[in-house]
Amino acid sequence: MSSVAVLTQESFNEHRSGLRPEKGGDAGEEEDALPTYKDAFPPLPEKAASPEGTQETTNAWTSKIRPLKSSVITQVFHVPLEERKYKDLNQFGEGDQAKVCVDIMHKTGAHLELSLAKDQGLSIMVSGKLDAVMKARKEIVSRLQTQASATVAIPKEHHRFVIGKNGEKLQELELKTATKIQIPRPDDTSNQIKISGTKEGLEKAKHEILLISAEQDKRAVERVNIDKVYHPFLTGAFNKLVGEMMQETGARINVPPPSVNKTEIVITGEKEQVALAVTLIKKVYEEKKKSTTTIAVEVKKSQHKYVIGPKGNTLQEILEKTGVSVEIPPSDSSSETVILRGEPDRLGQALTEVYAKANSYTISSVSAPSWLHRFIIGKKGQNLAKITQQMPKVHIEFTEGEDKITLEGPTKDVQMVQGQIEIIVTDLVSFFSFNRIKELHKVTVRIPPDNEKSTVIRIEGDPQGVQEAKKELLELTTRMENERTKDLIIEQRFHRAIIGQKGEKIKEVRDKFPEVIINFPDPAQKSDIVQLRGPRNEVEKCAKFMQKIVAEMVENGFCLSVPIFKQFHRNIIGKGGSNIKKIREETSTKIDLPAENSNSEMIVITGKKANCEVARSRILAIQKELANITEIEVSIPSKLHNSLIGSKGRFVRSIMEECGGVHIHFPTEGSGIDKVTIRGPAEEVEKAKQQLLALAEEKQTKSQTAELRAKPEYHKFLIGKGGGNIRKVRDSTGARIIFPTAEDKDQELITVVGTEEAVRDAQKELEELIKSLDNVVEDNMIVDPKHHRYFVARRGQVLRDLADEYGGVMVSFPRTGTQSDKVTLKGAKECVEAAKKRMLEIVEDLDAQVIIECVITQKFHRSIMGPKGSRIQQITRDHNVQIKFPEREDPQAAPPAEALIQENGEADAGDVKEPVDPNAPKKCDVIVISGRKERCEAAVEALKALVPVTIEVEVPFDLHRYIIGQKGSGIRKMMDEFEVNIQVPAPEQQSDKISITGLANHLDRAKEGLLERVKELQADQEDRALRSFKLTITVDPKYHPKIIGRKGAIITTIRTEHDVNIQFPEKNDENQDQITITGYEHKAIAARDAIQALVDELEEMISEDITLDSRVHARIIGARGKGIRKIMDEFKVDLRFPQSGAADPNLVTVTGRPELVDEAIDHLLNLEEEYIADAVENETKMAYTRPHGGSAAGMDEQRGPSKGFVVREAPWTTGNEKAPDMSSSEDFPSFGAPVATKSSPWGPKRF
Repeated sequence: MSSVAVLTQESFNEHRSGLRPEKGGDAGEEEDALPTYKDAFPPLPEKAASPEGTQETTNAWTSKIRPLKSSVITQVFHVPLEERKYKDLNQFGEGDQAKVCVDIMHKTGAHLELSLAKDQGLSIMVSGKLDAVMKARKEIVSRLQTQASATVAIPKEHHRFVIGKNGEKLQELELKTATKIQIPRPDDTSNQIKISGTKEGLEKAKHEILLISAEQDKRAVERVNIDKVYHPFLTGAFNKLVGEMMQETGARINVPPPSVNKTEIVITGEKEQVALAVTLIKKVYEEKKKSTTTIAVEVKKSQHKYVIGPKGNTLQEILEKTGVSVEIPPSDSSSETVILRGEPDRLGQALTEVYAKANSYTISSVSAPSWLHRFIIGKKGQNLAKITQQMPKVHIEFTEGEDKITLEGPTKDVQMVQGQIEIIVTDLVSFFSFNRIKELHKVTVRIPPDNEKSTVIRIEGDPQGVQEAKKELLELTTRMENERTKDLIIEQRFHRAIIGQKGEKIKEVRDKFPEVIINFPDPAQKSDIVQLRGPRNEVEKCAKFMQKIVAEMVENGFCLSVPIFKQFHRNIIGKGGSNIKKIREETSTKIDLPAENSNSEMIVITGKKANCEVARSRILAIQKELANITEIEVSIPSKLHNSLIGSKGRFVRSIMEECGGVHIHFPTEGSGIDKVTIRGPAEEVEKAKQQLLALAEEKQTKSQTAELRAKPEYHKFLIGKGGGNIRKVRDSTGARIIFPTAEDKDQELITVVGTEEAVRDAQKELEELIKSLDNVVEDNMIVDPKHHRYFVARRGQVLRDLADEYGGVMVSFPRTGTQSDKVTLKGAKECVEAAKKRMLEIVEDLDAQVIIECVITQKFHRSIMGPKGSRIQQITRDHNVQIKFPEREDPQAAPPAEALIQENGEADAGDVKEPVDPNAPKKCDVIVISGRKERCEAAVEALKALVPVTIEVEVPFDLHRYIIGQKGSGIRKMMDEFEVNIQVPAPEQQSDKISITGLANHLDRAKEGLLERVKELQADQEDRALRSFKLTITVDPKYHPKIIGRKGAIITTIRTEHDVNIQFPEKNDENQDQITITGYEHKAIAARDAIQALVDELEEMISEDITLDSRVHARIIGARGKGIRKIMDEFKVDLRFPQSGAADPNLVTVTGRPELVDEAIDHLLNLEEEYIADAVENETKMAYTRPHGGSAAGMDEQRGPSKGFVVREAPWTTGNEKAPDMSSSEDFPSFGAPVATKSSPWGPKRF
């Protein structure tokens, strides 16, 4: 028997490549060394029968298959002896019990096995699928166990929750407890639920049912029938009112939608919540039932949809605006009658709104050739989409074959869309100027109609003209295809900033992208769409550029409001604006303070978020330092925060107003933080703290809230001057009384908060006051007719103020010309008395009035008045005087005629006029002030203080351009900061005088600010002069790279350390050895010394050449020069290796200090000795692996042709078969090709 060698990968590779050395021996030995076919290609394992005939061979295929988990489960149930239904022990396995078990198995599909325990109890093992086992369990309990029954009583309305949706809950309960549960029918009045089953099951079922009932006990359901026509008043516009009710009560209120004809409103929730919600709903219903009336109007059926609006929004808008409900007949009704329901005084306004909405839509058309329609629509409707996005309410209709476009929508929108489409049509017609082409080239151009859906345009005429017309049309088409319109969404608030002052910034963008047309929307449209139009690539570039601008603006546009007490704003600004200027510059933010005459306390900071936070901290720190401002934190449970804040902040606002305007800050809702911050003057903060804690304590104990209603005109009288009246009620009862603010919808509602007793007492007092106010009386008083005009002037402003102040009291003066002095007052008794007293005070003031003239040149009058007369109104209020400005003088009016020339020295005695005083003031300059003498004099001083004054400040001429700043930014900043006008003389005047014009109290600050700026500029000039000191140092150019260092590291360090500029000579510079240093003198000298020290160190260095075997160079240098850098850093030397192709490849130069060079050379020689041994060893290995005598091809020639891969005992050698033919499609068929079956020595095919 011949031996067989194992074919390994290595031996296979050697055999195939012919690299194995030839050995002596005959052919027989060689053949014995060949592997057999079965060794080289082992067969796949086949199925083999085991001795038992059942076991299969395990292989990789069967071992990977995971067994499926069984879905069959097994459960064991135990029935005690006393609960067994069949107790005949002699018949176990027979009789009725066995029959029942068989029946259960048939019914459920589960398998049952019974056995008896020692205590004669019955154990039943049930196997099967889960649902089958559960069903079988139920059957076993009902048929093999004795049944007990029980009843449980729960409210009838809870039965449906036990049944559940489609009876699912009941089925689940029965399966879970293995009981039978019987619930009485809906028409049965009984509330008893019957349960039958085992004792254990009964207890379980009873417990579950009582749990369901207990859960529902906590909730209540109430149904209230309200006439459908009053539903809009209950829901409110856009469901706001019903939402507020739900928020206030915590109950869920379901009002049927207008499309559902139901009157029933369903309220669900906790019992107390539901009761409160029902009370509120009925209250609103009763009020509206009493106070509303109806009017019916005719509106065309076609206009009803405009009154309704999209999704009924227009009806909701009318309800919100006027409080009137509009009832529209159903769409299937032919009626055109629209019913308006609301309070009588609101119906007129609502009727106007209804007619306005009905007529707000219009239908229009634009003439456009039908062949242009597809160009107007654009590719995939792009062009049309742009218009409809801006004007979504406009419907645009294109009719095939008609030369017009129909528009329908709001009148204004339709007009705008019509204008846009007309522009597009004009552009397209001019774009496709076929008439011009026809006339120019003498051709006929035929465009196919839309219904042909053809893209071919036919041109007929002279051949040359046709070609030229074709060329021009193709150019037009190419241009049109390449042109693109893009809409950018940019918030409107950024538009003005992007455009810039006088369009400077947008001009820069347009200059950068001259081919792109940039269109901003009209500010009145409040649109965010900016349209770009032009060549595709340019439009994309421009869009990216503008988006980048917007991104920067967004980053720098973060806004923060800081409440600072008004009296400390001057401290924040600082002398000459120094504080605010410093904060602005150091934090790079924009800080805006409210105007002096404004009541606002908010300082607005704009910039990057982090910078804004820093600026806010600094402003608050200034306030804290300069004023007695304290900040404390009060711990109040977060669950009470909402109730303390009150509806729309009413409660907390009342505390802030009462405590001198302190600031109270609650944490964000849902944060769970209990800390409430109070900031303000120390005394007021303490007062606010006490009130807040008292209110919190009330809320935690038995806080009560009551509501009263009083006409809004009574409120001021109830509050009293400086809150005196209401404070008395508060002090006597201890209750807090909150009046509505101007923002509140219900202006009559007064809220009383406190303990039950306090609320009751306060409510009683207020009701008595209100009742007395409702007691209208009429009284008379005597007022001299000469004063009547004062009361009725300015459209009765004084009378209106009296009515507001004193509970709406009506004052009637006699008609003009009757000379009667009797004035009638009508209103509540207390109000009439108070108003009468006030009028007597006014009359007394009028009697004591004087008239004073104040002469101020007319050119200053407008400045004194201020924007919209605000300054003069403030003086009038502050000093309680009347101020009258003269008529403006007409500069073009003819001068007064000169006196007639006297003849013979005589003149008509009647014509003689008194000579005009040249020093007398002009009428147009005289301002008349009337009031009490002392008040008039104070008003005169106030007016004169508003007269602009001009002063001159001496500023060196050479600094003027720096004060003006780039494009005037510097001088504009100063004028805005100091509220003055600064005039810089023209450059040709060479003047040092700068004029400042403004209010006297602003001039000092402005002058200080300007002089401060001059000092800064002079300091900068001096600093520049000091910084411009220059010196040169002579350094041999060969040292320049060493001084610069790797990637400029050394020279950058010197520049940074000494704050100087160091300039090396250019390549073509004559003085190649000169290095220039610029900076402060002492720093330049220090930098020169540093460079000189480097040069001295370099001059001390030596260079030595050593011989290092080139074979180790790569190892020494290391990957990416890592090794050589390490050596250079360690020994502080410079190494230079030879370039490829050098005369001596082993020569290495070492440069550095003598002692360091020696150390580095020793280290290099040691490395050479270490690495050379490795290099020699590698060469030896290469000698063994490398073929001798030339290439591999030469080796193949010596060994002769390769025999390839040869095996013994192959199938084709044992029989008459030939070896498989690689080119045969039968032996090696292609995929998918039909092949005839044939027997083969390879064995039967297994497919």
